[in-house]
Amino acid sequence: MTKKYFGTDGIRGRVGVYPITPDFMLKLGWAAGMAFRSMGACRILVGKDTRISGYMFESALEAGLSAAGADVMLLGPMPTPAIAYLTRTFHAEAGIVISASHNPHDDNGIKFFSGEGTKLPDEVELMIEELLDAQMTVVDSDKLGKVSRINDASGRYIEFCKSSVPTSTNFSGLKVVLDCAHGATYKVAPSVFKELGANVTVLSAQPNGLNINDNCGSTHMESLQAAVLAEKADLGIAFDGDGDRVLMVDHTGAIVDGDELLFIIARDLHERGKLQGGVVGTLMSNLGLELALADLGIPFVRAGVGDRYVIAALQERDWQIGGENSGHIVCFQHTTTGDAIIAALQVLLALRRRGESLAQARQALRKCPQVLLNVRFSGGVNPVEHPAVKEACARVTNEMKGRGRVLLRKSGTEPLVRVMVEGDDENMVRGYAEELTKLVSEVCA
Repeated sequence: MTKKYFGTDGIRGRVGVYPITPDFMLKLGWAAGMAFRSMGACRILVGKDTRISGYMFESALEAGLSAAGADVMLLGPMPTPAIAYLTRTFHAEAGIVISASHNPHDDNGIKFFSGEGTKLPDEVELMIEELLDAQMTVVDSDKLGKVSRINDASGRYIEFCKSSVPTSTNFSGLKVVLDCAHGATYKVAPSVFKELGANVTVLSAQPNGLNINDNCGSTHMESLQAAVLAEKADLGIAFDGDGDRVLMVDHTGAIVDGDELLFIIARDLHERGKLQGGVVGTLMSNLGLELALADLGIPFVRAGVGDRYVIAALQERDWQIGGENSGHIVCFQHTTTGDAIIAALQVLLALRRRGESLAQARQALRKCPQVLLNVRFSGGVNPVEHPAVKEACARVTNEMKGRGRVLLRKSGTEPLVRVMVEGDDENMVRGYAEELTKLVSEVCA
């Protein structure tokens, strides 16, 4: 059964445009409350990032949940992974995050966590969607849900982040610049790194409801690069608006992406005999990551694009480490979802253990040239499935002899076919990408 509202990461869209409206959120709160209450007594945690529409949607969700008889515990602005963690520690039935992650302030959305701090199973999402189409009813007055606020939420989460590193950890002498994207990490991230002894300079930690992800954070790295060079810092760490993605900058100002951070964490665990199984990447992970892990004898598999699919692949194999090049990194040995602060701490520990700078550590992964070309596609026959296209992809893959790969996929958001070729020789890669693009264009014509 296809879902009407839920995408790969909850429900997301432009504020004021259906379904991101107060009346829909009221109904969604009620539907979620009814779904979780059907499983018995019901406590639901609600957290949010710093965008201005969060106040409006928090009130609407709170009213809907209460009408369904669910007790609500408000956390205020907190990183998404903090809500996953606190849902577990408070033994709540579910956690709700009001956030549109790395998007600008005029978008918003809703993410759900189960009582275990994981993504909701499909059957629960479908149950909520069914209830959204039902008539809203209010429980008897004596059964209405109560609302309370958890005041020490950020303190609990700071201690949890610090518990992911050995108690002896001291980052004194390490000079770090943090970019909090004017988002949900603005309070907790500086505290975590300062309390572990690092010398911290903080950027973009003055949220006003409108400046989240605005020319800052992991989607706009320029100000962090400049600050690392100006401060002569050892490295810079950039979070996104809701704190589930992290990218870094080394002391030379070069950006270090999710593939490279994933490699540094995985290599460290492998060297210490602590890596359980292998590493999960996505279809977009650079081939260089796969080859660098293969050199160390570490298994690697690719999941679909989206942290939901990375997490499912990890669970299926009972592995612990996975992530995306966007900086969504999952460390299952510490937590149940992508957590930017915890991933950043694991990278710093790995650097400390080897006595390496970030610039040195990333040298072990040689990124392969990647050429991505788009072909407009107006609908009709799917060119990706066309026999001539399939045959050409198989031939090119064969000619690259394991040192390159081809990926053709239809965009989920635009009328485009994306042609991606990757390999260790840039001229060869570009030649193959142009050849395949020409063929796809002919098929689309």
